[in-house]
Amino acid sequence: MLQIDKKKCFIELGRFLSQFSFENYTKNETVLHNDLHFDGFADLIQLSQSHNGWFTPEQVCFSVQSWANALTEEKLNKWLSNYNLQEAKPKTVGLILAGNIPLVGFHDFLSVLISGHNVLVKTSSNDQHLIKFLAKYLITVNPEIESHINFTDGKLENFDAVIATGSNNTARYFEFYFKDKPSIIRKNRNSVAVLTGNETKEELINLGEDIFRYFGLGCRNVSKLFVPRNYDFKDFFEAIYEYKDVIYYEKYSNNYDYNKAVFLMSNFKLLDNEFLTLKEDSSYASPISSVFYEYYDDIEVLKSQLKNDTEQIQCIVSKESIENSIPFGKTQKPELWDYADNVDTIAFLLSI
Repeated sequence: MLQIDKKKCFIELGRFLSQFSFENYTKNETVLHNDLHFDGFADLIQLSQSHNGWFTPEQVCFSVQSWANALTEEKLNKWLSNYNLQEAKPKTVGLILAGNIPLVGFHDFLSVLISGHNVLVKTSSNDQHLIKFLAKYLITVNPEIESHINFTDGKLENFDAVIATGSNNTARYFEFYFKDKPSIIRKNRNSVAVLTGNETKEELINLGEDIFRYFGLGCRNVSKLFVPRNYDFKDFFEAIYEYKDVIYYEKYSNNYDYNKAVFLMSNFKLLDNEFLTLKEDSSYASPISSVFYEYYDDIEVLKSQLKNDTEQIQCIVSKESIENSIPFGKTQKPELWDYADNVDTIAFLLSI
């Protein structure tokens, strides 16, 4: 199957996904195979929360719209223009996917197929339905792609390379088990924001998006703030009040109550607005419903610290001139060329 034909399949998939926004599902009669798939996907979005309690229709639709925006001819061409895809010799690439946010493994799935390889997918039990539905749609668009896609419920077998995502603990297992195969092994990472005290209200509202999207479960969600000494959190709390309704979601509320109780019983000093706690802590990984913060005295010293801790950090959000930092509100809106852990997946796939 030619790479251009695969690209056309994904462009059609993007058009299909564009019909499903949280506000409204709008059927576009020019989209291929709506008669077979539109109602089924609408039902799956609504059912996703029964498969994974964190996958509310709003969060699933946000992910779906993000992929609709990415899977355009213009963006696919821009992404792939830097590579010679003719160099790829077809191999079978195993994927072990995470399931913390909806369709979190879809970029790897796309990358393997678009680079000319066959994909063997082991989904997470927390996100095993959405990606299989999208694969089914691709197969309907062009049945030839079916021979390049396989899913497995057991252990991976008969593969040439692997991309595996998990915790730091499972990564050690992956590194041992796959030591004889070309691999990308992804571990825990977190995202941070560097504040100066000069942020506008709009920027701080956008920072709230970086914190609360997907309830903070993604590695691209901001879990740590760096703030100048004597920073006044008043403006921050006023801005993120727009996200107050998150506390009405039971799973989030339960985490808020539990983690707050644990902090208080340990006599930690907290800042609290009744739906988010802030705790001074040097760690990067904060629990759900909490964000850690740390003071800095010299921005240049902080830049050096962040550079030294690169392997723990997924994204840096700031208006300050920090290497590879991104604007507020953009962490969960990556482009196709924004690779997880800054590891170029396509370059890896062309090297195997």
